[in-house]
Amino acid sequence: MEFLKLNGLIRRRLLVNFRIQPDVVQRLLPDPFKPKLIKGWAMAGICLIRLEQIRPYWCPAPFGLSSENAAHRIAVCWMDAGNQFQEGVYIPRRDSNSIINHLFGGKLFPGEHQRASFDVHDNGDTIDLRAHALDDLLTIELRGKCTDTLPPTSVFSDLQEASNFFKNGSLGYSETAARKSLDAVRLITTRWAVQPFNAEVIKSSYFANPLLFPEGTVEFDCALIMRNIEHSWQVAPKLQISQCARSEI
Repeated sequence: MEFLKLNGLIRRRLLVNFRIQPDVVQRLLPDPFKPKLIKGWAMAGICLIRLEQIRPYWCPAPFGLSSENAAHRIAVCWMDAGNQFQEGVYIPRRDSNSIINHLFGGKLFPGEHQRASFDVHDNGDTIDLRAHALDDLLTIELRGKCTDTLPPTSVFSDLQEASNFFKNGSLGYSETAARKSLDAVRLITTRWAVQPFNAEVIKSSYFANPLLFPEGTVEFDCALIMRNIEHSWQVAPKLQISQCARSEI
């Protein structure tokens, strides 16, 4: 069965980013991926996204579905079969509060999702978010508000450099339970506009796991937010791999 092509609205998308020692990240990646580096650091994080009006491309927007979602992602690059340089993100885990995403992700559309509960308070400026996976393997806590500048400790020189880095990572490859291939989807947006977000509190049991990230190898870098973006998900060919990363949380 062919995957559905989906349209929708990104009501809110938070990119919470951590800089990590490249050798630590490489151990988590399946072939053929390598960490995409910025000033000597690998970059990984969480995409916390509220989707609305999600529906097949031929369906009117009022019939679309809404959901809160979290994707743990790592910026990667690789050489394709034609020896051409490619870049995107590797996604070891997706979580959603939508039963539709859980039941049909990887079947009707790319990306297998774990079930999670989300408690989100968003007044358009300040966001307080908590997520807990129903399998008890993941918790996320975030609190903060919009701001005008990146943290002075960020590896990115300015907002434009950070924006370009993440804009070029629109192709995502998702871990599957079978671990023989990766689902692939490309995010197509009508516009790309990010704003710095001051994350006063950010906790993820994934990045706090010392078995994946030994103490001192991972640091919070910055967070970015985008709102009210019309978009579509363009299905890309699955990637067959010889071995999958051991990305259990």
